[in-house]
Amino acid sequence: MFDERSADLYYKRRGQRQLLEILDGNPTRAIELADARLANDPADAESHFIRAVALTRLDQVDEAEAAMQTALDAGMPFGRFLAGPRDLLAPLAATETFALHAASPNNEIVHGPMLGAVTDTTAAVWVRTARATGFEVVATADGERHIASGATTADEDYTGTVTLAGLSPDTSYSYQVLVDADTPPAPQPQSKPQSPQSPSPTYTLRTAPPPGAPGTVTVAFGGCAGYTPANERMWDTIAAHSPQALLLLGDNVYIDLPEQPGPFHDYTYYQRQSRPEFRRLVSATPVYAVWDDHDAAVDDIWLGPYVDRPAWKQPMVEHFRRNWNNPASGSASHPGVWFRFSLGDVDFFLLDGRTYRTNPFVEERTMLGPVQKAWLLGGLRASEAAFKVIASPVAWADGAKPGSRDTWSGFPEEREEIFRFVEENGVRGVVLLSSDRHRSEAWAIERESGYAFYDLLSGQLTNIHTHPVEPGALFSYNLKDSFGLLTFETAVEEPRVTYEIYSIDDELIETLVIPHSDLAVADRGEGQS
Repeated sequence: MFDERSADLYYKRRGQRQLLEILDGNPTRAIELADARLANDPADAESHFIRAVALTRLDQVDEAEAAMQTALDAGMPFGRFLAGPRDLLAPLAATETFALHAASPNNEIVHGPMLGAVTDTTAAVWVRTARATGFEVVATADGERHIASGATTADEDYTGTVTLAGLSPDTSYSYQVLVDADTPPAPQPQSKPQSPQSPSPTYTLRTAPPPGAPGTVTVAFGGCAGYTPANERMWDTIAAHSPQALLLLGDNVYIDLPEQPGPFHDYTYYQRQSRPEFRRLVSATPVYAVWDDHDAAVDDIWLGPYVDRPAWKQPMVEHFRRNWNNPASGSASHPGVWFRFSLGDVDFFLLDGRTYRTNPFVEERTMLGPVQKAWLLGGLRASEAAFKVIASPVAWADGAKPGSRDTWSGFPEEREEIFRFVEENGVRGVVLLSSDRHRSEAWAIERESGYAFYDLLSGQLTNIHTHPVEPGALFSYNLKDSFGLLTFETAVEEPRVTYEIYSIDDELIETLVIPHSDLAVADRGEGQS
């Protein structure tokens, strides 16, 4: 994954390759690799960043300061240096030049704010700050004022999340994040706001409609988003559509090191979290993220049925959780990254296809594990929403990745169990989402005993690498990076969901309209939902 060939082909591997040399005790080699890149692209900010880290490790702090300034001049946000990895940059961070940059109030919030876990009355706000600190979020709308206080800590990599409560449904709010770097307080009652701390930009958030409320819901989704500066504009393209949520279905940052999380893993997240395009999007759009193989470990991995094996499984789960702002996920007995949320008359079930996946080449196999599968089936049976969206990190349709057992094709018995459960329980309105393949497309999985399941796939948000289209899809697109946009209309005479594919340049590529009436098991009578 990290050899020079991969670094030549994929930008997402270049900085990783160089950082691994530093972590392996070879900062001089990292400088050589960075210099080779700069010979072809002198303005590559990432290579200047790596030079700054490597020179710091060589105790050449003056030269590291110069490399830092060159990276900043090339457009790198100073937050990259504040985030670190901090241990690697400690001598540079002790310099006067570094302190002058850090003194700007704009640098107190290093990453975020990121919205997530938004309901009709609550909204969670995640931040990473430059130091351990108290912070509060103040949201206002039409005379309403809501405050939530919390703190970031070094133990949580300077991240913290607070939840605004008592909000009005389906309402737009302005909010600010106020930081007091000198006083990390315990959370304060919402009725007793602290005095204003530091200036803050004003952001916006919109609460969800009440569960079950008919109306229009718009959601963007996709996956496979390796860090690629030329393609980071994708986040602005998505933001222009003002979706009510963004679903990230795996391969979100491409870690590919199945070991205890550490500086390498942090660095890989920091690349994305520091991008101004990404920060603009997530400050206004709630993000819901699950992981796939390249986030959890390595290509096509199954992590096995055990909670505590391999030893790095749960540390990786916790590292993932810390870098996103999801609703409560997994279960008390089986920590993982599956969860559900609702937007009006649409229920979303986001699946964890890796944490308890077993060997697909043996007869007894599972992708979800028994705990998650029971959660999913129980949720589908109980859901009264018009549409139930089941989002998987890998494709449901057999033709999406022919010959592979990494998709649901490797777990046909469990897939059949889910499909048959839907049919036997008369569950209406099920729509399948997936990712992993580097293209966007739609499949219809025809059934003799029920309605066709539509697998709507989108998996090339920012990646360079493309997978070829496969025969059998209703349509497929891989000429440019793309994302999927879903519009659920449940207040109209004939409810429907519309799936659209947009390119990174905001070109409408394909459209598929699925009437709700096409997602109902015939002749089931009462009890259908």
